[in-house]
Amino acid sequence: MTLREKAGQLNQRMYGWDAYRRTPDGFELTEALYAETERFAGLGALYGLLRADAWSGVDHSSGAGAADGATLADLVQRHVMDSSRLGIPALLVEEVPHGLMALDGTVLPVNLAVGATWDPELYEEAAAHTAAELRARGGHVALVSALDLARDPRWGRTEECFGEDPYLAARLTEALVRGVQGQSGCADGQFAEDRAAVVLKHFAGQGATVGGRNSAESELGPRELHEIHLPAAWAGVRAGAAAVMAAYNEVDGLPCAGNRALLTGLLRERWAFDGLVMADGLAVDRLARITGDTVSAGALALNAGVDLSLWDDGFTHLEEAVERGLVQEDVLDAAVARVLRLKFRLGLFERPCVEGRLTAPSPDRGRELSTALARGAVTLLHDGGVLPVRPTVSRIAVLGPHAATTAHQLGDYTAPQRPGTGSSLLDALRRLAPPGVDVRHARGCALTGDDLSGIPEAIAQAGGSDLAVLALGGSSARTPETDFAANGAALGAVSEMTCGEGVDLAGLRLGRAQHALLDAVVATGTPTVVVLVQGRPHAVPEAAERAAALLTAWYPGPWGGDAIAEVLLGHAEPLGRLPVSVPRSAAQLPVYYNHKDTEYGAYVDESAEPLYSFGHGLSYTSFAYGPPLLSGHTVTVDVTNAGERIGRTVVQLYLRRLITSVWPRTLELRAFRCVELVPGETRMVVIPLGADQLAQVGADLETGVLPGTMEIRVAESARAALNAVPAVLRIDG
Repeated sequence: MTLREKAGQLNQRMYGWDAYRRTPDGFELTEALYAETERFAGLGALYGLLRADAWSGVDHSSGAGAADGATLADLVQRHVMDSSRLGIPALLVEEVPHGLMALDGTVLPVNLAVGATWDPELYEEAAAHTAAELRARGGHVALVSALDLARDPRWGRTEECFGEDPYLAARLTEALVRGVQGQSGCADGQFAEDRAAVVLKHFAGQGATVGGRNSAESELGPRELHEIHLPAAWAGVRAGAAAVMAAYNEVDGLPCAGNRALLTGLLRERWAFDGLVMADGLAVDRLARITGDTVSAGALALNAGVDLSLWDDGFTHLEEAVERGLVQEDVLDAAVARVLRLKFRLGLFERPCVEGRLTAPSPDRGRELSTALARGAVTLLHDGGVLPVRPTVSRIAVLGPHAATTAHQLGDYTAPQRPGTGSSLLDALRRLAPPGVDVRHARGCALTGDDLSGIPEAIAQAGGSDLAVLALGGSSARTPETDFAANGAALGAVSEMTCGEGVDLAGLRLGRAQHALLDAVVATGTPTVVVLVQGRPHAVPEAAERAAALLTAWYPGPWGGDAIAEVLLGHAEPLGRLPVSVPRSAAQLPVYYNHKDTEYGAYVDESAEPLYSFGHGLSYTSFAYGPPLLSGHTVTVDVTNAGERIGRTVVQLYLRRLITSVWPRTLELRAFRCVELVPGETRMVVIPLGADQLAQVGADLETGVLPGTMEIRVAESARAALNAVPAVLRIDG
């Protein structure tokens, strides 16, 4: 291969939606694509050919849906191969943060909702379905957020995190890799035709940006990085992830995309990762602040360990960088080899086109999986005895800005939905409530702003009802009015967007009108159930104190209304458990449970404890836990359903290290089991105690099982674990 051809394999310069236009007869390729393939004698990768949203400007009138996505992909692929002297196909790369973000793609609940399910097996099924959708439309590579930890809920990308805990994130990351890639794709073998290559993002520490501000600096010491922000990545690498994406943030002054110690020293040499490293959008060009120009910025990134760029100028000059001696050609060759190996593993040289060959998975199955995840994520935080809805309730007022909409249930990046897709909470309650129940509605207010004019109608509806269901929260819905940065992040709070990439908050309160609506509805005296639909844990202590019941559903996807209604009516049990701690206010941040075990002093003016702790979630029954018993390399605990309904509890095993070579954290989640019990049933739950449970990061930053004394605590939440009867384990040196 020539230097030009090699450089071309490492470039992912174009926005895919600029590569085509729709015509009355189908699609035609653009001069922009012709110029790009001419420039590099082919094309290494193309981002976002199928992407549709307000940033791309693609909708159902201009983009490719389920019926013709494969036609478009094949048209592009044939052109790329014709433009390549060696007939090398391109990787078609798509965003898959919570389902395939393309027209007619199945939208799943966001990652924070997935974390609330504590159900890796269900998530693995959903991930496999998404991969099959992607491959049936000609895509090959799925960009999936998995590695960021939600340490500051002011961050707009909190919804993309599985939660605040590294162990929970690691288990879900493994499930993601298994689901998207399949068993064959988790090694160096060929991917099955219905499985895709996954790019885990973002590596590493992006969830620790200062002030919860997107792409801000990170104040991460090496221990915090290794204990909190690397375990999910290590789990993904062990599971066989094909690629990782270098994050925007810097670690101790070195941006991840130019951090050789991180990308080569740790990832490739210590972890023996031989997959692909992709830069985040425009991250390579940012390195010019260090190097002085984009040519040397591209050289720095390549030398650090980045293989594939994303929209950058720097990698377009790699040929020049080699000629100037900024990059050795063998370094370029190694990166090209990794790109080509992935193409071979995906079978692109043998089967570059898909139209008429691959069958898309059933949309009905996609809906089932999305709804199942949404149902598993609904978390009951507080109940004063009004749920499930009693048979004596004959009039229900469904109120609030989230009551009658699906648009704000969907999360960031979501493609435009066809009319009629999904179910709002109002629609679902009207359909699922028992015959004769009068379900009324008033919006009351918008998600944002100060307009209180709709509140009197909401008061009237609540006052004349037996129960009020008040749906509040936030939105990551992009609209044509949204302004975007060059990398697609939203700029400022526009429309009703209060969450998502680029939409960070200084405070965690809901809008003023929402709080006024809550006060007014509760003041009617009608028992009020508050449902929070959100992409981050908002601080709404008034709902905990004054509402008869409080639930959170995160962003539950298009059919989230069905899931919430089923739980309210008792057709389904509330299964969710908090993947993040819920603060009382932004002023007390951070409130994550696994802080260092120091004298954690209280504030004079407010509690330092979260409103609800990590792992918390109620059921419509109650559970009793016996003390944990140690036997060899296992822990056993008896769990009893002490209530009158069938229910599921999430048995959570925590370590509390007492004597250890490095300063410990208060608690560390190290295992969990979901257990369903009928009333009166007792089951002995057996949990292995292996290296995954006992290991810690030592003084030398190596991970292993070290001598020390620790307590094993088993409970229903982190807060409950602090009061649980422990078993003591000593490990001798």
